[in-house]
Amino acid sequence: MDDSPWLDDAEQRAWRRTAAVMTLLPAALDAQLQRDAGLTQFSYLTLAMLSETPGRTLPMSALAATVNSSLSRLSHVVARLEQQGWVTREPSPESGRVTVARLTEAGMEKVRETAPGHAAEVRRLIFDALDDEGVSSLACVTAAILGRLDPAGGMRANPLSREAHPDDDRSATG
Repeated sequence: MDDSPWLDDAEQRAWRRTAAVMTLLPAALDAQLQRDAGLTQFSYLTLAMLSETPGRTLPMSALAATVNSSLSRLSHVVARLEQQGWVTREPSPESGRVTVARLTEAGMEKVRETAPGHAAEVRRLIFDALDDEGVSSLACVTAAILGRLDPAGGMRANPLSREAHPDDDRSATG
């Protein structure tokens, strides 16, 4: 690696493609979720992460860390999910000062209904464009980047945090 502050041609090409994917992919996934399930990608991630948690319950602060959100943003989203009957907020049985979010049975059903269409769209947009070697390469590249962005694996949505705990595979989220 040279000391130049600039990206070389290969790095620039890879970065611009990465930036384009980071812009276009979330919008495409969000559009599918909005169209088919009436959910934003962030709302779906919130429901999905609760669905994979023992007891389908997490303290709001832990859920915020899990989905990489501020507590304020998460509170607004959970309020909308509560209005739909998919999540409830209640005092923690361990500490009345802590509020927990709990996925309701209706919320779990929403995840089960939404997951197949979401998985199909992920497959269509990403995996149908790749052969087995491409999927393996994508997994290696994203693992390396996630290792830099979330080295402690604190974001539970980060699958690297689960690779340390292979028994933790309760996903109903596709």
